[in-house]
Amino acid sequence: MPSTPQAPAGKQQRTPRERARAQTIADIVELGRKHLAEHGAAALSLRAVARDLGVVSSAVYRYVGSRDELLTLLLVDAYNDLGDAVDAAVESVPADDFKERFAELARAVRAWALREPARYGLLFGSPVPGYRAPAERTTAPGTRVVTSLVQILDGAHRAGTHRAGASAAEPAATSMLPALAADLGAIRRELNVGVPDVLLARGTLVWTSLFGAVSFEVFGQYGAGTFSAPDELFEHHIAVLADLAGL
Repeated sequence: MPSTPQAPAGKQQRTPRERARAQTIADIVELGRKHLAEHGAAALSLRAVARDLGVVSSAVYRYVGSRDELLTLLLVDAYNDLGDAVDAAVESVPADDFKERFAELARAVRAWALREPARYGLLFGSPVPGYRAPAERTTAPGTRVVTSLVQILDGAHRAGTHRAGASAAEPAATSMLPALAADLGAIRRELNVGVPDVLLARGTLVWTSLFGAVSFEVFGQYGAGTFSAPDELFEHHIAVLADLAGL
């Protein structure tokens, strides 16, 4: 006679009620993603979600208390989905091939954004009127990609493979303005990395440039027909940004 599955040590099995609640919330989030793609974040409605779920709106409010709560769930869901895609791409490359790990990170961001334009727009497009994301719930998932990027830079720095050549316009680490140096130091401590100020500042530019390029493509800001070979253009961006990062 088969034995009853046991919960892992230190982890209690959820009760049927808890499992049912988790499944209902997952169904609500899935419908929220569908409505987001069809109607946009500003038009998101729990009543409409309840209708598609086949329940009265008051029943949905027992699981998700407001439209803002649904938006938060969708944000966290999207950030983690993007983070998972990036982590898988980066981990597919040998740990000491920092340039290719960065390239795969960039490609994963673009691929996810083109596959999920509505969810990308929720994360990086125009703010939803009247909504403020709760930092205590969205900061950790929202910083997964940039954390992965900084870890790549830190790995190259620790391995001694980082090329630290500076442009004529770039200040030396010793001449960083105190306020900027303090900000960079706080980031370094928070992420527990040893990346020097100059490289960390460059990493910030690489990060914003990467997402700027992706946003221009996702939101059609280049203009229709401007680039007939977007894949090749993006690969050029990757090469330039990798060089800027010293990889």
